[in-house]
Amino acid sequence: MSPDLRAAAFTVLSLVKRKPHITNKLMSPKYKAIEQDSSSPLTNLNHFLTMSGPQKCCFTGFEWSGEPQGETIPFPTTSNQAYKTGSNPDVAILYVHDLVGWKYRNARLLADHYAREVGATVYLPDLNSREIREPEIFACAKKLRSEYKKVGAVGYCYGGWAVFRLGAKGNNLVDCIIAGHPSILTKEDIDNVDVPVQMLAPEHDPVFSPELKDHFWQAMKSRGDLAFDYQHFPGVQHGALVRGDEEKPGEQKAMVRGKNAAVGWFGEWLKAE
Repeated sequence: MSPDLRAAAFTVLSLVKRKPHITNKLMSPKYKAIEQDSSSPLTNLNHFLTMSGPQKCCFTGFEWSGEPQGETIPFPTTSNQAYKTGSNPDVAILYVHDLVGWKYRNARLLADHYAREVGATVYLPDLNSREIREPEIFACAKKLRSEYKKVGAVGYCYGGWAVFRLGAKGNNLVDCIIAGHPSILTKEDIDNVDVPVQMLAPEHDPVFSPELKDHFWQAMKSRGDLAFDYQHFPGVQHGALVRGDEEKPGEQKAMVRGKNAAVGWFGEWLKAE
């Protein structure tokens, strides 16, 4: 990417800044490959590759530079921990991380963007990448629902499946959801969603298959009473929106666009009444 294009991309990222002292470093183009890093949370997860759904692309990617601005607080998970960023007393966002985990820098930096640009308090709980514990995910959402006027949820990879579960009929746990390249999602999960939903869908995704993409589109259109938004990201693959590599054509642009789309969706549906 040329210096001019790079500068333009990060100008887009900073358009809605609320805290001028936080710089563009939050989405810097300086990456570190982490697939083979033994200290990375990506390691020791090989058994997930044999599960029905997650693929190798769920665990590979690049780490962005920058320092997260939030803090670790007690939260209703097995480890009793969550990353918290932002300070809006009325609007909260639950961020369900992917299989890389809650300590992954990219996830925390993205949470910081949501907090600052949406104007929300964002919670990124430790939901244990090695086990999918649905009761913990629901417990986190219930806590936020009891404390905030508006609650949204965003999730990537298996987190995308989780937010569909939170937004299912009869749960009344969240006011809107965003799913980015979801894994282990079923047609039944799609059919049961009952809150405004945004789908962030890379073109190349062995997990969120063309069949599931088509089912999502047809199911949402047939509802009529449910607001939805489908964002197609041409030329990029599963994981690109949170673990993208600027050296791959279109991934930097996709990361910026994905973040902006999510900010816009939350901004529309999480307005405190």
